[in-house]
Amino acid sequence: MTVAFFSGKGRRIGVALGAVSAGLLVLSACDKPTPLATVTVGDNSVSTEAACYNDGKALKESEIEGCLNKKADKTVEVAMDDKVRFGVDPEIADHGWTLFINGQQAEQEPYKKTYRSIPGSAFFASQTGEATADKTQVSIVETQGQQLTGVWHFQLEKTS
Repeated sequence: MTVAFFSGKGRRIGVALGAVSAGLLVLSACDKPTPLATVTVGDNSVSTEAACYNDGKALKESEIEGCLNKKADKTVEVAMDDKVRFGVDPEIADHGWTLFINGQQAEQEPYKKTYRSIPGSAFFASQTGEATADKTQVSIVETQGQQLTGVWHFQLEKTS
C-alpha cells in the first residue's frame, strides 16, 4: 500500500509554483530588446532593433566607427518620387536622433519627434543634383547631447 505525501490540492499548488519559478528563471535570462526604428515606403514597412545600443547610455568612442560602418540587415526599395518615412520609439525621440547617409552625418541638429518624411530622391542624388549609386545605407543615430547612444541601419535600394 502506498501513502500519498501530498493531497491533490497540494500537488496542484506545487506544480503551479514550480511552473511560475521556471517561467521567471527563463525571463531573467532574456535581454531587454532595444527600441525599434522603422522605415516605410508606400505600403512596405521594415523595422529593426539597434545595431549598437547600450541601454540608452553613451556608446564607447572606440565602438562608434565600427557601429556606423556595420552593414544594414534590412533593405527597402525606393523610387526617386517615393516618400521615405522614418519612425522611432518615443524614448529615441526624447533624446533626439539624426540621419547618417553612408556613414556620414547628414544633418546638424537632432530631430525630436517620432516620425518624419523625406523624398526618396534625397538619398540617390549628389549635391550637384546628379544621380548617384543605386544603393544607399541610411542610419538612424540616437544622440544625447554630443554623445551617440544608439545606431539603426537600413539599406535603401533605388528602383526605376
